[in-house]
Order: sequence, then structure tokens, then C-alpha cells
Amino acid sequence: MSSTQQNVTQGEQASARAAGAQRNDPPLRPSIDVFETTEGITLHADMPGVSREHLKLQIESNTLTLEGELQLRMSGPMEALYADVRSMLYRRSFALSPELEGSRIEANLKDGVLTVRIPKRAELRPRRIEVKSG
Repeated sequence: MSSTQQNVTQGEQASARAAGAQRNDPPLRPSIDVFETTEGITLHADMPGVSREHLKLQIESNTLTLEGELQLRMSGPMEALYADVRSMLYRRSFALSPELEGSRIEANLKDGVLTVRIPKRAELRPRRIEVKSG
């Protein structure tokens, strides 16, 4: 076997291994910062390489699931022969408290950071009570 054929065969094997790893490896768990205010909860999830088109947020029962597919773009005829990251999918789920309004969730993706705002139900937010004089 010539060295060119051997290199092509090794490249095909690496591609096959990478494709298999994408299907069989567990999804990546994105790093997430959670902040609570009197208005609600804000999540900041690091999801580099995920575009808005490949991002899915879903609520089922009281569970919020974030899922994003990593899109690596190679310029020209380049092909990855090795990658530290094996999975091409981010996934993370959270149980939501009943005090949160799942129907009013807002999400924004900018520079690989997903920001999710979940407001608290209005009747459970602290409010100031005006005191009248007699």
C-alpha cells in the first residue's frame, strides 16, 4: 500500500471514528451560571459553536431542557483528524420551581453564551405595600 493510500485510509478511519463518537458519546454539559433576583431566575450557558438554528429549548412538565448542536466550520477541504471534544451535542436539564412562569421564558444567544430569563409568577414576587395614615 502506498503512503498516499495509507494516509487516505487513516483519514477515512478517523472520520468514521469521529462520526461514531458523535452518535455514541454522552452529550456535553455546558457550564451554567444561575442568578436569582426578586423578578426571576437568569441562566447563562456557555455553548460555543452553537448557532441559533441548532439550538432547542423545551419545557415539558416542570423540566427545562437546553440542547444545542455544535457546528465546527472548516475552511476549504480541511478535515479534523483528531478532536479533544468528541460529542457534538450540548444538553442540560433543570427542574423548574412552581413559582416560576415557564410560559414567559425569554432566551437570547450571543457570542456562544445562551441567556435564559425565567420570571417568577407575579403573585409570588415581593411587593411594597403602601401604608396610609388614619
